[in-house]
Amino acid sequence: MTSLKRGMVVDINLDPTQGSETGKIRPCVIVTNNVYNSRVPVIQVVPITEWSVKKGRIKTNVELEPTEMNGLSKKSVADCLQSRPVDHSHRLVGVRGILSRKKLELIDVALKIVFALD
Repeated sequence: MTSLKRGMVVDINLDPTQGSETGKIRPCVIVTNNVYNSRVPVIQVVPITEWSVKKGRIKTNVELEPTEMNGLSKKSVADCLQSRPVDHSHRLVGVRGILSRKKLELIDVALKIVFALD
């Protein structure tokens, strides 16, 4: 199995869901630290969804352009409000790539807003 690292873009099966939770198989960004990623089956991810003007205005969403490095195929947003724990041994579908350090830093800022860490 691939060693999972913080900042990787991975496809995760988010179903089943309830209510307004983000679902289906979709790319997600791993946001847990690498110690947890290597030792426990549960990782924290931020789902990635298709970009829209409305989604682009939300300050806890981080815009992502597709690059060869991240493996995304279209302009998207990392929806930090929808972050969730997943058991990668059951939900991981595949690995796409990795985000740039700058994009991961923007996700960190958005997560601090979501969790009121500042």
